[in-house]
Amino acid sequence: EEVYGRRILRGNEGFSVRKLGAFGADLSALSGFFHPPWSQPVAGLTEAYKAAVLNWAGFDLRALGRLAEAAQPMQAALEGCIPRKDWKNAAIDASNLSELHLTIGNMSQALDYARQSMELADRSGDVNMRMIMRTTLADALHQFGEVPEAESLFREAEEMQKAGWPEYPLLYSLRGFRYCDLLLSQGKYQEVQNRAGQTLEYRQESWYDLISIALDHLSLGRTRLLQAQEETGDFTHAAKELDRAVDGLWKAGVQDYIARGLLARAELHRACGEFPQAQRDLDEAMTIATRGGMGLHKADCHLEYARLYLAMGEEDSARKELDIAKKMIDEMGYHRRDRYVEELEREL
Repeated sequence: EEVYGRRILRGNEGFSVRKLGAFGADLSALSGFFHPPWSQPVAGLTEAYKAAVLNWAGFDLRALGRLAEAAQPMQAALEGCIPRKDWKNAAIDASNLSELHLTIGNMSQALDYARQSMELADRSGDVNMRMIMRTTLADALHQFGEVPEAESLFREAEEMQKAGWPEYPLLYSLRGFRYCDLLLSQGKYQEVQNRAGQTLEYRQESWYDLISIALDHLSLGRTRLLQAQEETGDFTHAAKELDRAVDGLWKAGVQDYIARGLLARAELHRACGEFPQAQRDLDEAMTIATRGGMGLHKADCHLEYARLYLAMGEEDSARKELDIAKKMIDEMGYHRRDRYVEELEREL
């Protein structure tokens, strides 16, 4: 309470991770509450604190790309909250597990945990949690290819936010990024440009953290890229925003999203004919995804390798990468990418 809570986290501010991106140092601090890490909290903690340190450790491990290690403490945290009827923290734990399994590529488990997180949030009665967990489920449904249901949940969540916090009418931070991701998949880049431009203004607020700012730049960069491809042919603004996004994501320290930023910038370089730079970003994204067991990002990397090799005229290599991506997408149920596979098959 005196050191970790007040000085390191600074209460609800989450200073060490949200403002500094210091996940490794935070995890090191947490190690003192475990014996052994990361499965057994020390006996001197209350049951509530045991669940808390398990959740914090799992969150840090996931951010550091150690996904396999993160699952056990996250699951234990959830199991510790439910008997105590701590529905709010149980909802957070279930949401974290959904995001973890989604990144790994365990789609059915991700959907199950996302639905559980929404049910627990509704049981808690906490308006903020009820809103946030709807976006967790919406994102999982989007990756599964259930776009209408996902979009409906995003809209419901945004209406809840408008009602509770009228000064912030748009979904922002991670939940705003997820909604923008869905809108971009529908080609609605003008709407995303307006949204991300508005939410980026929140960076002046003390609670708007490193990852939120970087994700806004990532949404804007992807928007500018689509606009350049379909309208202007000028990639200058896209390059500027995606460079800001990647730099910001490295500072935020969340490996999952660093890979997403690198993938987006690799697409930009490919569109500009800058193939060596595209290969460099793509190789780095694949290294992060492979090391962390991030199945969704690995599949996306193979898809982008296929596009890159096709642009370079190396059709055999492109077909090989596409075959790998298609197999992974089918096995995971990553149906959001089905149409991209079909488009590449037609081009080849």
